[in-house]
Amino acid sequence: MKQTGRKIVKLASYAYSRWIDAAADAQPVASAIDGATVALASSSDVDFAAVAQHARQRGLPALRRLTFQGRAGLLKKLAQHLSDHKAALYDLSFQTGATKRDSAIDIDGGIGTLFAYAGLGRRELPDSNILLDGPLLPLSRQGSFVGRHIETPLDGIAIHVNAYNFPCWGMLEKLAPALLAGVPCIVKPATQTAYLTAAMVRLIVDSGLLPEGVLQLICGRLGDLLDHVTGQDLVSFTGSLETSLVLRNHPAVARNATRFVAERDSLNAAILGTDVAPGSPEFDIFIREVAREMTVKAGQKCTAVRRILVPAATIDAVSGALAEKLSRVVVGDPRVEGVTMGPLVGLDQREDVRRRIEALRAEADLVLGDIDNPAVKGADAARGGYLPPILLRARDPKQAAALHQVEAFGPVATLVAYDDVTDAVALSRRGEGSLVATAVTRDPEVAAELAFGLASYHGRLHLIDRDSAGESTGHGSPLPGLVHGGPGRAGGGEELGGIRGVHHYLQRTAVQGSPALLTRLAGHWNKGAPEVAENIHPFRRGFEALALGETIHTRPRTVTLADIEHFAHFTGDTFYAHMDEAAAKANPFFPGRVAHGYLILSFAAGLFVEPAPGPVLANYGLDSLRFLKPVSPDDTIAVRLTVKQKSPRNADYGEVRWDVEVTNQNGETVATYELLTLNALTERAA
Repeated sequence: MKQTGRKIVKLASYAYSRWIDAAADAQPVASAIDGATVALASSSDVDFAAVAQHARQRGLPALRRLTFQGRAGLLKKLAQHLSDHKAALYDLSFQTGATKRDSAIDIDGGIGTLFAYAGLGRRELPDSNILLDGPLLPLSRQGSFVGRHIETPLDGIAIHVNAYNFPCWGMLEKLAPALLAGVPCIVKPATQTAYLTAAMVRLIVDSGLLPEGVLQLICGRLGDLLDHVTGQDLVSFTGSLETSLVLRNHPAVARNATRFVAERDSLNAAILGTDVAPGSPEFDIFIREVAREMTVKAGQKCTAVRRILVPAATIDAVSGALAEKLSRVVVGDPRVEGVTMGPLVGLDQREDVRRRIEALRAEADLVLGDIDNPAVKGADAARGGYLPPILLRARDPKQAAALHQVEAFGPVATLVAYDDVTDAVALSRRGEGSLVATAVTRDPEVAAELAFGLASYHGRLHLIDRDSAGESTGHGSPLPGLVHGGPGRAGGGEELGGIRGVHHYLQRTAVQGSPALLTRLAGHWNKGAPEVAENIHPFRRGFEALALGETIHTRPRTVTLADIEHFAHFTGDTFYAHMDEAAAKANPFFPGRVAHGYLILSFAAGLFVEPAPGPVLANYGLDSLRFLKPVSPDDTIAVRLTVKQKSPRNADYGEVRWDVEVTNQNGETVATYELLTLNALTERAA
């Protein structure tokens, strides 16, 4: 094969903290643009048993020494480093067939996911290695025996087998939740684009930010790595259904019940509502959304639209408008000005897509696209993976089989006519589980019917109209805070999803014992555990000085009828239960006139607040407020204020969660809540 003069890179794997060059049997990796060899890859010289051992013996202990908060800080530093050095990745990304816009989704999107998980960890996870799952559960009459669920990091490793279409984002969107959970990763990218993944890993390694053994890279085959998995490990796969079955059914994976997360084939649908007419804003939104999702990354996205469901009465208008929009797409070398869609990843992929198009054409007519002789700008169509947008139209959707089974992983989609909303739901469901579906409708009833009918078959539903389209992140954009995955054919996994993505790498355990023991274990004070008394008011003590269980019991205060009436007139809350004795007594919940709930909160704050400037910087809310017993005129209330949990936020302050219990003169609880304050890390003088 004629070469272009570009340097051919021998891809090295990064294993047991050193770079291992491609072996002598290295196979060529071709450019998507012109088919020339850009890299050579082989992992034959990698000792996979040593890879697994290195992750367990070096990477795992290093991560477990850090708390969730510490690992979140590590992710942020890593994201900042990659953001500062990402420019070096863009030129290389062109060789995968990606345009500059495509590369931004892959490179910047991946780095953005690191930032998102760093922020998520800092905001929502504790400064410990134990995550609480749900509330404390009383298991005994006197409260001396309680239970709760906790989650702890797996004592194992994560093996990430990734797809070729997003060599950077695909790695980072799995790496972020795994490292945040405290599990070291072995990354095996698809060989077709491994050169870009390897370049990013080299940036990570050169940064020196990650401890030894936390990240390893395999460029080439997976070898016998899966022979070494245990029940504490996790295998996460993105790719085809066929490869997923091979990995899931590996003897060691099956025998050890190794956790397996898959994100695979998905015949995603875009559905135009029955209420949408040609010329309306929703019609135009639909055309733009479908055209974009067919052509971004040349349709090589697991979230790409494959089936375009439209009302039978509207299908001709949709077909014409979409064909006109797609005809303006410029296919060619992504480095050339004016090109809006690059090639598929290579010639083999192009031929695979062509074969699948032929299977679809047994049931559908070709509306747009010269499959054999595409117009290509700035490149030789025969040497690269070039294919124009291909639009098909199903002849009989109800009788079709390939339409709902064959995924042409390229810029290919099929128009499908439906009769009514029930029919649209039934046709979409025949995809047997998808990552995402988009519905464009202005009618809330149509949206609700579609959403309920589609939800159990989809990981994500994207419902848009003229009000939301302008700020919509789009059909094909997985977001760190939302689940990325889908049921059935789509693999059954849930990557991302905020903390849900971290849960894959954690073990849930039910723990039973005394409140004191569970307080020590979980770093979360529970009622019934010992209280800690200090001579100084806790609001005068800095964040680091406060101890779990540190408590004050306030003096009592009597709530008078005059207090209730003053509060009512001052606030404007003259609800009858506070102002009308007869009406209040007729209420089944009240013995007569009672104090406002917010009056109780205000008086409680007045009892426990230390007013002088000090370490408490701000009160920014309360959680779990419950009013349990009415307070009548002349009742007396007092407050117990206890340090429940502490979470550092940055170098200057942390969050303190206080357990607050308000009781009456009989020792009965009238209100409970959790108060949140931001406290300085260093004590301030009074």
